[in-house]
Amino acid sequence: MIELTKITSRDNERLKSVRRLRDGKADGMIFIEGVRLAEEALRSDICIEECYISARFAETERKNNLVDALLHRGYSITEVAENLFSSISDTQNSQGIILIARRPDNSKAEIETNLLISRLVVFLHEAGDPSNLGGIMRTTEAAGVAGVVVSKGSADVFSPKAIRAAMGSSFRVPVWKSADFDEVLSWAENLKLKTTAADVNAEISYLEADWQTPRLLIFGSEAHGLSKDMLDKISEPVRIPMASEVESLNLAISCGIILFEAKRQNRPL
Repeated sequence: MIELTKITSRDNERLKSVRRLRDGKADGMIFIEGVRLAEEALRSDICIEECYISARFAETERKNNLVDALLHRGYSITEVAENLFSSISDTQNSQGIILIARRPDNSKAEIETNLLISRLVVFLHEAGDPSNLGGIMRTTEAAGVAGVVVSKGSADVFSPKAIRAAMGSSFRVPVWKSADFDEVLSWAENLKLKTTAADVNAEISYLEADWQTPRLLIFGSEAHGLSKDMLDKISEPVRIPMASEVESLNLAISCGIILFEAKRQNRPL
């Protein structure tokens, strides 16, 4: 059996570094916690730098081959004393495994490449809820979009909470982060993407739109949507018809409804 490096002091500098990353106080890396996300990370292209497991995980989870898979790929694994693991965890009842990986690069070029096979890019402007961001990442992968653009002022798509909500999709869907609204619209125009926005006051339903036309689909913030000035720059706003008693839908749900109509229209004949 391979002997793992062990940490038994709460004041260990490596544990302090993990806590800073978990709390959003360190740049360049991402914090990944849980068995499912560790498995998703292993089947994705992200670069894993460190792995921490609890003493209990070291004893019980080897049977499930996750630790062995990490060791087989040459990743170093550090065992953290059971009474200390909760000090670096971001969840209430941790499963006992945390990976530290390099933050994916901005993927504007990869989105452009993916447009050769997909007709749709999603642009999230000032989306503030990390759970919504993660849910949208999951939905965009399922719907086969070319990528996701996230504006300045949005939540971090690679925060621990957003990563958990994405369930691995944020490791694979290309993301252009901290984008400027007008810059993105200019980029879409150059690529001949029709700008489309979800707007409760739009004249046409999303069901009437031609989603075989390449598009940039834009969603505003959960609280304020898009401003009138922004909507005036959009080629074709669309609405989701709803019962009159309902004022609006959750951002991630709205995105899913429209994306899967687009996917339906683009299904192979």
